[in-house]
Amino acid sequence: MALAEAPGSCGGASRATGRARILSLGSVPPPALILFGIISVQTGAGLAKHLFDRMPPSVVVTIRLLTSAIVLGFLARKALRTVLRDHSRSSLAIAAGFGLALALMNFSIYQSFSRIPLGVAVTIEFLGPLTVAIGASRRPRDGLWALLAGAGVILLARGGTGSLDPVGIAFALLAGACWAAYILLTAATGKRFSGSSGLALASIVGTAAMLPIGVASAGPAVLDPQLLLIGLGVGLLSSVIPYSLELEALRRMPARVFGVLMSLEPAVAALVGMALLGEILTGRQWVAICCVIVACAGATRGQKDPPEAPEA
Repeated sequence: MALAEAPGSCGGASRATGRARILSLGSVPPPALILFGIISVQTGAGLAKHLFDRMPPSVVVTIRLLTSAIVLGFLARKALRTVLRDHSRSSLAIAAGFGLALALMNFSIYQSFSRIPLGVAVTIEFLGPLTVAIGASRRPRDGLWALLAGAGVILLARGGTGSLDPVGIAFALLAGACWAAYILLTAATGKRFSGSSGLALASIVGTAAMLPIGVASAGPAVLDPQLLLIGLGVGLLSSVIPYSLELEALRRMPARVFGVLMSLEPAVAALVGMALLGEILTGRQWVAICCVIVACAGATRGQKDPPEAPEA
């Protein structure tokens, strides 16, 4: 999870903003880039959850955000030198709000991961971008997608062999709300900042907001080089790598197709949770996840692509 585009895609372009490219990816088919990006994000989430026995989720998310801020800040360093001089207070406030939404979104979903299965948390979180996609549409049939997604979440909350932690569900819902705000704020930031400067500034603000919480909750484990290295890997897998893959995919395919493919993310999260964490979901929970995936894909599929922005 992480970057967003204009309202209309269901979680799709919500991590692909900026102009940074780490690898030469032009020869890789766009669907493969999307799949690799999804796997990268959810593998990072699985590794993060492995760390929760040794580090609080707030420390892990701080390391993730710090990694992303350092990389993005370095890539946008030239633009950041003049960002305060060249932009109005209102533009800077929007970028700051974007960063705070980013920080709270990541904090909330990691708190959710620590309480409920990975696939369930990501599925509930997807209600945020789904709400944005449906809210931006004037098609009556999108109401049916909303009902289907709601039914899926009710199945998740009430079904299964054991009850889900309500606090974990609440944190996933909060993460979804932050994701919705994040999408809208990304669109507003992208109109005011060129290249990746807005994203880099937001990442720095989000990291600064989380840093006191992370430092306050850090224990002796934060000094363990092995754990810090894993935390760095989480930051790369969850942010830097998927940003680059998704950006390249968006350059070569319509945003609505991107959004439909990104709807696979809850299923991939559930599979990663099963493979890395031993989180076996019930048949009812898989049906619920499929309901949200179909709703998200359906809401995105008929959306018109926004006009292409000029190159920064």
